[in-house]
Amino acid sequence: MSKTMEKNTMRIRLALLVLGALVSPALADTAAPKGPFGDPVFPQQTGEDIYKGVCQGCHMPDAMGAVGAGKYPALAKNRNLETAAYPVSIILHGQKAMPALGGYFTDEQVANVVNYIRSNFGNHYRDKVKPADVKLQR
Repeated sequence: MSKTMEKNTMRIRLALLVLGALVSPALADTAAPKGPFGDPVFPQQTGEDIYKGVCQGCHMPDAMGAVGAGKYPALAKNRNLETAAYPVSIILHGQKAMPALGGYFTDEQVANVVNYIRSNFGNHYRDKVKPADVKLQR
């Protein structure tokens, strides 16, 4: 197995472990707040906490993405994030291997994580997404 394949395999295993650890307790907690589709909402509130607790499992801690069983695009220095509505739509409705997560997050949580990724990882987009902007895309 090449070093690249070995690295990617380890990243995928890490992503699966992180996601399993995050999703299992959330689904088991019957007292968790319910999203618009009756599913538990992820408890993290800040953009950084949401990224670290949910997103980095696939997009990696450095936001450089990964390739293995699927392709997880880099969010670092990503020109697609220039238009704030784009990442909002992807998070809410999904695209390709990215599942629709809108039912697991409040409008405020989506705004927080979009603002976080758009202002970190070499991204310097200053316009902020508001929960009302997210609500319009639901």
